[in-house]
Amino acid sequence: MFKKLLETAQAMQTELQVHYEFLHQNAEVGFELPSTTEYVKQTLSGMGIVPEDCGKCGITAVIGNGESKCLLLRADMDALPIKEQTGLDYACKNGNMHACGHDMHTAMLLGAARLIKENEAQLKGSVKLMFQPAEEILSGANNMIENGVMKAPEVTGAIMIHALTGVPVKAGTFIVPGEGISAPAADYFTVNVHGKGCHGSTPHQGVDSVTAAARILLALQEISAREMSISDEGVLTVGSFNGGNSGNVIADSTILKGTLRAFDDSLREYMKKRIEEIAINTGKAHRCNVTVSFDSGCPTLKNDGKMSALALSSFREIFGDDYVVSADDMPGGFRGGSEDFSYVSQQVPSLMLGLGAGEPQNGYTHPQHHPKACFDTSVLWRGSGALAGFAIKYLANE
Repeated sequence: MFKKLLETAQAMQTELQVHYEFLHQNAEVGFELPSTTEYVKQTLSGMGIVPEDCGKCGITAVIGNGESKCLLLRADMDALPIKEQTGLDYACKNGNMHACGHDMHTAMLLGAARLIKENEAQLKGSVKLMFQPAEEILSGANNMIENGVMKAPEVTGAIMIHALTGVPVKAGTFIVPGEGISAPAADYFTVNVHGKGCHGSTPHQGVDSVTAAARILLALQEISAREMSISDEGVLTVGSFNGGNSGNVIADSTILKGTLRAFDDSLREYMKKRIEEIAINTGKAHRCNVTVSFDSGCPTLKNDGKMSALALSSFREIFGDDYVVSADDMPGGFRGGSEDFSYVSQQVPSLMLGLGAGEPQNGYTHPQHHPKACFDTSVLWRGSGALAGFAIKYLANE
């Protein structure tokens, strides 16, 4: 059966490339994905699959007979607000860019949907498709969960594939993590520093928010340097510092924006607590009022051991040993950036896989989120075949 599935998937490559190029050329961000969602809905409908809206711009669909087990397959659809510099014939020209491979993910899930629909009579359960917005701002998965994506039918397991470019693995190779955490918890934060503006020649008449913000910035670095042990895994970044508009004016307000990431949920909570304490009290020392807000985030992503073992055996059966590696055998393992699929992984046994889609020696030298990042799209059929094959195997597995 898997031989036929693989042959069908490979024959779909041209179709998958068409999906990919449309999605890439029409990149959209956050929860505003009108062209993307319309394309996904029309494509699913053309397969005889009924799409349903879920939350802000999310799409779900169910394939199967409604028996006890239900596997969720997830793809994120949103892009980044990056001006593309790839030079591709189908490059996006609206100021956005699929620099993280979400167009790959969506195209692969559309292909998997077709394969699963064609084998629907053999399913021993249900497959739920989850086309998700707003992964890049870590908000889309939780929004869909709040709007019932895990219900009716009740999801019992979940899997996703993340395409990876600029990585030293053969294109088309699946990287399967073992049990445990493979993506850190994350939070975006904003620090608003409020002072009092005045003329630069009379600083005593104002309260300088820029100086206070600079002190806060330096003080926040001490969390990593002096409050975390050598075994702690966490990082804090302030990536935006904005205050004032003129060189001869004391700025009345300055805003810092940053992120924190941690592989341990208790460390995450400690870092959030200390960011707030340090910012507020440093501001007070400089006569400023400070407010700290955490805008969006996600918990750690947990991979299930049984799901991992099933993926290893399934993919080796489908693709052969040469195209499947355990993350434990890779230098540094397989640990990516934060992923809001983590919200799903906190509820049901889940697995986030990697798929090699661009070797540096073959010209794929730019990493994800770079304006020149490109992906080897020849692996699209492999992603579709893997998702469909795993779904069939999962539902048949006792």
